[in-house]
Amino acid sequence: MPFCRRRCGYCNFTLVAGRDDLIETYLAALEQELSWLGRPREVDTLFFGGGTPTHLSAQQLTRLFTVVDRWFPRTATCEVSIEANPEDLDDARADVLAEAGVTRVSLGVQSFNSDKLRILERSHDAEGVSMAVERCRRFAASVSLDLIFAAPGETLAAWIGDLAQALALSPDHVSTYGLTFERGTRYWSRLLRDELATAEEELQRDMYLAAIETLNAAGLQHYEVSNFAHAGHRCRHNEVYWQGEPYFAAGPGAARYVDGRRETNHRSTTTWIKRVLAGESPVAESETLPPESAARERLVFALRRLEGVDLDEFSARTGYQVAQLCGDEIDKFLALGMLELEGRRLRLTRAGLLISDALWGEMLVA
Repeated sequence: MPFCRRRCGYCNFTLVAGRDDLIETYLAALEQELSWLGRPREVDTLFFGGGTPTHLSAQQLTRLFTVVDRWFPRTATCEVSIEANPEDLDDARADVLAEAGVTRVSLGVQSFNSDKLRILERSHDAEGVSMAVERCRRFAASVSLDLIFAAPGETLAAWIGDLAQALALSPDHVSTYGLTFERGTRYWSRLLRDELATAEEELQRDMYLAAIETLNAAGLQHYEVSNFAHAGHRCRHNEVYWQGEPYFAAGPGAARYVDGRRETNHRSTTTWIKRVLAGESPVAESETLPPESAARERLVFALRRLEGVDLDEFSARTGYQVAQLCGDEIDKFLALGMLELEGRRLRLTRAGLLISDALWGEMLVA
């Protein structure tokens, strides 16, 4: 769902801001793209991401669920997640989400600090977050809060304050992301003009460690590099990605992985709409990964989870031994203390967590 009230300066996601005139046409195109599935496909998880799905009106949200439910009937235990911004989640929209059977809401909180919210170009406040969480509690089994750390000028004390305010709302799940400056965003341009500065690496490290310690102490298990959850509240949909399982997708910029083939739709919302309504494929990129590449990718995704990889299970599922794929790299990271091997389970250490993105490149190259 690519629609937003505004584009935040740090955002490089597929979205359009201030183009609500496209929503009805988008929904028609979505119905058309889903019809190309040929038959309904039962799903065990369903995720509405964005953009901001809850930017749609209550009536448009109702139409969205009607369209999607026709083609993606749910299992009895299906997890149904939706991303939402606090300022959009009024009573009317909450009622629609309840009626639609949404079980999980991921709120784009980012911060409770008014100065930080202004820098991040967010339009809600701490009171708005509390009201949104209260509305979600009426129908959702899980409420997740997304937080950003290492904003320009942010201190460690301010970040710890954000964590404390988040925990005061008793979330079932928390995701924490270090702010990144992406090419093509306003933040990137402002960085080049010296109007903004990135946080020092040591400060970013301390903030990440503070999140781990604070959230773990509150009973939220650190189960993936950026994600924490109480028992029974992990994001099952994201775990499909991390376990290398197949998934469908629709909409501009959507990426699917079905029958070993990865396809990504065109990122432009208007181009996607035009292609779909003209009966043309919206796919911009596609590839079928060779077995070895697929196995390497599965290994990297699996290592993002704190429980790591069971080497025997990995071999049974992929046909490859981990040592066969990247034994030298694994040995190096074990020696450096970035990975640890306990029995037949390989996982990141605390030191490895801090630089995990730097490890993956070496494991993915044949």
